[in-house]
Amino acid sequence: MGDFKLLPQPQEFEVTGVSSISHDATLKAEAKNGEVLPIINNDILLLGDEGKYTLSYEMDGNLDTPAEGYTLTITNDQILIIGKDEAGLFYGLKTLEQLMEDAKDQKVNLPLCQLKDYPSLAYRSVHLDVKHHLEKTEYYYELLDKLASYKINGIILEVEDKLKFKRQPTVASADALSIEEWKNISDYAKERHIEISPLVQGLGHASFILKHPEYTELRDSPESDWAFNPLDPKTYEVQFDLYLDAMEAFPYGRYLHVGGDEVHTTGRGSKESPLKLQLMWLDKVAKFAEEHGKTPIFWDDMPLKQADVYDPMFKKDMTQEEVDQVWKDNEHKLLEFLDIFPKNCIYMRWNYSSPQALGNIKAMQWFTDHGMEVMGATAGQTRWVLMPQEESNMENIRSFAVSSIDSGLNGLLLTLWDDDSPHFELYMRGILAFAEYSWVGDKRSKEEIKSAFRQREYGYTLADGNKAFITDLETPVAFWKNALLKKNQRNFLHQMKDPLEEAVIDFPNKENIGAWSLANEERLKTAAQTLSQTDSIAKKIENARSLALRNDHNLQVYEQVNKLAGYSPKMLLALRDYDIAESREDIMATASKLKELESEFGSLRKELEMVYGKTRILNKPDNYILDQDHHVHLANQTINFDWQFYAEILFFKKLNQELGKEIYMENADPLKK
Repeated sequence: MGDFKLLPQPQEFEVTGVSSISHDATLKAEAKNGEVLPIINNDILLLGDEGKYTLSYEMDGNLDTPAEGYTLTITNDQILIIGKDEAGLFYGLKTLEQLMEDAKDQKVNLPLCQLKDYPSLAYRSVHLDVKHHLEKTEYYYELLDKLASYKINGIILEVEDKLKFKRQPTVASADALSIEEWKNISDYAKERHIEISPLVQGLGHASFILKHPEYTELRDSPESDWAFNPLDPKTYEVQFDLYLDAMEAFPYGRYLHVGGDEVHTTGRGSKESPLKLQLMWLDKVAKFAEEHGKTPIFWDDMPLKQADVYDPMFKKDMTQEEVDQVWKDNEHKLLEFLDIFPKNCIYMRWNYSSPQALGNIKAMQWFTDHGMEVMGATAGQTRWVLMPQEESNMENIRSFAVSSIDSGLNGLLLTLWDDDSPHFELYMRGILAFAEYSWVGDKRSKEEIKSAFRQREYGYTLADGNKAFITDLETPVAFWKNALLKKNQRNFLHQMKDPLEEAVIDFPNKENIGAWSLANEERLKTAAQTLSQTDSIAKKIENARSLALRNDHNLQVYEQVNKLAGYSPKMLLALRDYDIAESREDIMATASKLKELESEFGSLRKELEMVYGKTRILNKPDNYILDQDHHVHLANQTINFDWQFYAEILFFKKLNQELGKEIYMENADPLKK
């Protein structure tokens, strides 16, 4: 009997024994009702005309499941898949692929089993944010195959300037994909039952447009490239042109996500209230979407902020009575404009940290009570630098998925923000957790889902919890972010007049031996602990790479993250050695060690960029215009990949200034000393 870990977990899955169908058996595919076999992975399912065992499949609209449901039965020598519809049949085959993959990995026969499965949420969508970088095009195709295998059926693709717009060509980055290239990706997704809908940011988050001189007259504030003036008719001419191109590139999406979050507009100093301006803009773009057969999606935060009912959504300790009082005091600010809230719009309630808060539930219910459709948005990545934290945000993903299922909502979005731009492979655990919770709800423990993730992504050889390392790596990464800085300043370095003085840690003063180590006692203690952790994790990753049956590149990315996270502690401990050195010989030896570590960092960066660059485009075009960076997005701060290492670059600059005299004195002509 093999160990079969499916992801997402089926609604019903009963194993009763072992079939005669071996892991390397050739299956004879047989359509009962003449259906065309949905796309399969020929590397996993071996199909042939002369197969000893039969794979029978059919569609039955009367199957007792919701849409996209299926049953899968494996008897001693036959496999039968019945799909409620074409998507259900497709997902049944994807489940069979997982069973066959586990059987091949373990060299065992398929199980005798009966399986009935269907989604708990109809729309299970992930957000691809390409505003700061693109992956290599082939990576998107591989990603679509992976998402389909985990029964993800939607993508909201935030294109910003990575679409080669025809109607407003100035907006497009030089490395943008053409409408035809994106449409080819959309076609590929559609064949795998994934519907891609575009997100074109509007009203706010508009720097990718308003940074260009041609559009400055459309700014709400002449000094800021953040927001459009909603009272200028030309605003809509530009936005509608971008929508038209985006809908052409992503023709199968039922939605047009118009953004609309995190913005305060005045209409160039008009007397209108920000809430009215927001809704005037939303009304126009929502009507445009409807006229073109699309359902608009709108981030709902600004009306709630402008009506002063926003804060309770992020305060988990507030009682129902306290939440109700906030709404009692302020709801009239929303009701005043109720007539101009578009009713054809989906109000997307994004909450990445406290979806279970009573204030969050109250806000969603308010929209529903007033005839408006609501959908939630959770996150696999927010503003965490280098890699996702908090176990890939699994608890909040679980909470929002469960509440969405319990509330009878249509779907849920998993946002994957590119603000601080981790490598996309580092999102995978969160994506698979979302796939599980949005499909089947809360049926397995967190540890069971992590084990299933490891088995699916790397093979059964890594399913054991003793071989896990991702959660362990979060702590060193959190320390790395500001290890060489005075405080939490990495994102703000580019805004400082003198970051060396303002942000980079001070260096030892050799006229006061040991004082620096004493002042940084806690930092050095954490550095020693972190270095020990990264050494341990390095061994686990090395072992994982030797045991993994697939996805070695994913493990290589984690390996590079671990090396980078372990580097700063080494620098700090080398500074301690320099600080406490007393003899001239020891001072020069420890100073030389610091210089060696600088050289080592160059090699480390080169290796990291080589690994990342296998799938990722690291640098922006030479003529790329960076925007004003109002939200201090790291990946927006340099055209090349310096932004990833900017704190370290500044550290070495200061290091060379501080140690220059010592190094010079050691190598100078003795007569000039």
